[in-house]
Amino acid sequence: MASRAVWTGQLRLSLVAIPVELHAATKSGARVSFRQIHGPSGKPVKYEKTVAGMGPIKADDILKGYDVGDGDYLLLDPDEIDAIKLDTKKTLELVQFVDQSEIPPLYYNKPYYVVPTDDLAEDAYRVVRDALRAEKKTALGQLTMRGREYLCAIRPCGDGLLLETLRYEDEIREAEPLFASIEDAASDKDLLEVATQLIQRKSSPFNAEAFKDHYDKALRDLIEAKRKNRKTPRARRGTTMAADPQAPTWSI
Repeated sequence: MASRAVWTGQLRLSLVAIPVELHAATKSGARVSFRQIHGPSGKPVKYEKTVAGMGPIKADDILKGYDVGDGDYLLLDPDEIDAIKLDTKKTLELVQFVDQSEIPPLYYNKPYYVVPTDDLAEDAYRVVRDALRAEKKTALGQLTMRGREYLCAIRPCGDGLLLETLRYEDEIREAEPLFASIEDAASDKDLLEVATQLIQRKSSPFNAEAFKDHYDKALRDLIEAKRKNRKTPRARRGTTMAADPQAPTWSI
């Protein structure tokens, strides 16, 4: 299935504006997912919004509650929040450049591929890519999308550019309180030498294909074995299944 752009606009560097698209760099359906099914009936489990002592409620009656402490909530109407959402801007301006190794890894959030929208945009796109590559720099800017403003880092990635949204500074938890109890003393020299030799011996270029999700493989093997077993219970939406004399089934 063809990739769909999540944002379309211009990548701007000074007076140069390059028409680009953002495409998600990760796949949401790469791992096995399940739907909850009610065992006795075989019907999908649905979720209702309820209030204790009242039961199901209408969606129109739901407000946003901000916890102000002591069990109190400040109530806001969803329309009030929608009113302050930022309009989606069609320009991502590169305002600063930093060394590629300068941004701590914990700031990186979600990756997107930046793609020129047409052949005319490719020349300027390649200039920005090659300049960042030559200077070993990462570009910074802010992007407005879906009503929110995202801090973004852009750097070369193969033949193209990779944009990664960054966490803001106030989203990062301070590490010092967690590390404060670790004694600030020199490591044992002999043990340090052994560890260093081990690291050197096992050092090699990163290859993602060398690492497999063993749980995901086992889960897929289990599903395949169950699929081939006619005795495995099955449920089908909106129909009554033909009964296998030896297999438990449900009518839905």
